[in-house]
Amino acid sequence: MEPNGKHDVQTLIRINDLYKRLLDEIDVGIHVINDKGKTIIYNQKMMEIESMASEDVLDKNLLDVFMFTDNQNSTLVEALKTSKTTEHVKQTYFNNNGKEITTINDSFPIIEDGRITGAIEIAKDVTQLEQIIKENVLRKQDTPFTFDKIIGESELIHTVIEEAKRATRTISSVLIVGETGTGKELFAQSIHNGSSRSSAPFISQNCAAIPDSLMESLLFGTKKGAFTGAVDRPGLFEQADCGTLLLDEINSLNPSLQAKLLRVIQDKTIRKVGDTKDKKVDVRIIATINEDPIDAVANNRLRKDLFYRLSVVTLFIPPLRERKEDLRSLTQSFIKKYNTLFHMSVKSISDDAEQFLYQHDWPGNVRELEHMIEGTMNLIMDEETITVENLPVRFRKRYQKNGHPASYEGISHTAEGNRTPKTLRDKVAEVEKYYVQQVLAEKNNNISQAAKILGISRQSLQYRLKKFNM
Repeated sequence: MEPNGKHDVQTLIRINDLYKRLLDEIDVGIHVINDKGKTIIYNQKMMEIESMASEDVLDKNLLDVFMFTDNQNSTLVEALKTSKTTEHVKQTYFNNNGKEITTINDSFPIIEDGRITGAIEIAKDVTQLEQIIKENVLRKQDTPFTFDKIIGESELIHTVIEEAKRATRTISSVLIVGETGTGKELFAQSIHNGSSRSSAPFISQNCAAIPDSLMESLLFGTKKGAFTGAVDRPGLFEQADCGTLLLDEINSLNPSLQAKLLRVIQDKTIRKVGDTKDKKVDVRIIATINEDPIDAVANNRLRKDLFYRLSVVTLFIPPLRERKEDLRSLTQSFIKKYNTLFHMSVKSISDDAEQFLYQHDWPGNVRELEHMIEGTMNLIMDEETITVENLPVRFRKRYQKNGHPASYEGISHTAEGNRTPKTLRDKVAEVEKYYVQQVLAEKNNNISQAAKILGISRQSLQYRLKKFNM
């Protein structure tokens, strides 16, 4: 009997080692707890998914190691307590280092002799799955922009990019301020794609493009029976749940809808048109505005309380006239783009033609430059270099002197070679900046005292300091 017993023990040891190796080799996470809720099996893949070492989990109560949000329980613990089996449940929780983990789980109880003696959870590797979802969502929502696609060498644009990158780490609302054509949506998409929400939807809506009568239904959805022909339809907030909602030209939204939007941001709930119940939503708001938000508040185009809620993070996208050192790289980027679209082989732009670009103040900003390059490339044939003669006539005539571009010395010139007068807006901004600097210097950079002298709020002064890059 002894040899047979010794043989049986060795066989069991080998089988046990084989099982352990098998558990560590499979590409799903395995987590098993006993009837006390303590971990008894925790394989290698689960360690990778949850960024935990086995000694930090084995023989410890699961709820002492991992933390779950108030509205979500551990499916593994639920299987133990209630004998409930769950399949394909997406679950988000945190390890003991505060790292957020998202898994898709199958959980079921272990039942022996009619008694629950433990529970098993099989967690699928969501890293690949999330990447597939991300790619599908990006294709569906057409959000291809990331920070590395923002073109520019200037210090101004690099500063904004760095500020925007920091905003990817949180879920705070973002207000992007910039003139038309500066690339506000490009920054919004980059923030979304660089954040933990990148695998979730990115929904964009121009608030100026939809009539007020339809905007509420579009934002919050409709309940069947709310009006004749109404059906249950999700609004933009529901469509963007767990993702990002970009509200472009927020100052175009009427005051009553701005008030409802403020409520959604505060309470994180929406109410469909015609419904009596609120629904929880998890949406990050990014809003854009094409004017000075202080002016928008002063002229009742933007509610002050909504402005404060949206401007937790405020980004100021500089106009192209303030970063003309980026003209060359932007021009080359657009030449490359339209070479591909038009099956052309333009390699560069001549020095004389480039000088014309520097004369212009680009009121339409980067979008205007792109349209100008597109129009130019529509007019050339087999040339490899864009010359002065290829530029649009209206553009060429405005800055041409004796057949050549006026000299560029960092200022704009008219066709007569004189300095272009500054616009009223630019001159007012210049005087405002000077006066703010003067008052701050007198008050030794004390924000509160300077704001009192200027007759504005502390937040308004801080806004101006950021706007003027002071």
